[in-house]
Amino acid sequence: TPPRHKVDELHARGVKVGSLVGRLDHAKAQVAAGVDIIIAQGSEAGGHTGTVSSMVLWPQVVDAVAPIPVLAAGGIGRGRQMAAAMAMGAEGVWCGSIWLGTDKSELAPEMKQRLFDARSEEAIQSRVMTGKPCRMLRSKLTEAFEQPGAPKPLPMPLQTISVYEARTRIERSHAVDYMSHPVGQIVGDMHGETTVKEIFYNMLSEYLDATDRLQTLVAE
Repeated sequence: TPPRHKVDELHARGVKVGSLVGRLDHAKAQVAAGVDIIIAQGSEAGGHTGTVSSMVLWPQVVDAVAPIPVLAAGGIGRGRQMAAAMAMGAEGVWCGSIWLGTDKSELAPEMKQRLFDARSEEAIQSRVMTGKPCRMLRSKLTEAFEQPGAPKPLPMPLQTISVYEARTRIERSHAVDYMSHPVGQIVGDMHGETTVKEIFYNMLSEYLDATDRLQTLVAE
């Protein structure tokens, strides 16, 4: 949580302040600090996440911080998920993992293909990469730390430092089975390289179809 005086300093410069949270008490602390926007990120998301799923977290945070706007994050990569977030009171959505499979992604072709071949359940929470629970793609590297007698991950940032050389060698040698990257459970819906434009178009198209269906159901 940022110090209140830092938030006030940013506001004095005309800067809006947002914060990413994964728990209800964290959201309340951010509001007390004066932030303008809350991004409620469910546990399905990639990277550092909490343990509360999006379907539970989003409405909890929306109700708790109103009238502060909430963006929904965690497991969003399709229009129906966007519609669900809006139905639960979010003002918009925040997407992350879905961009990793685009032609603008920084990932190497081998890592992209690993994502395209993966199932949602292969996006696991592990401390291997940073020392904190981080949702990332399962690999032989993450599995090595699960074996009996394996060293326990170090606290952050020491774990990041300790595996840096190993991860660099994995990339240089194109050891595909050991490659990993932070990614959410939406990875199961990523089947091939696409463009940012295509993702936007498909999300908006499916969002409109979903909202039309809901309006039809309500009318009935």
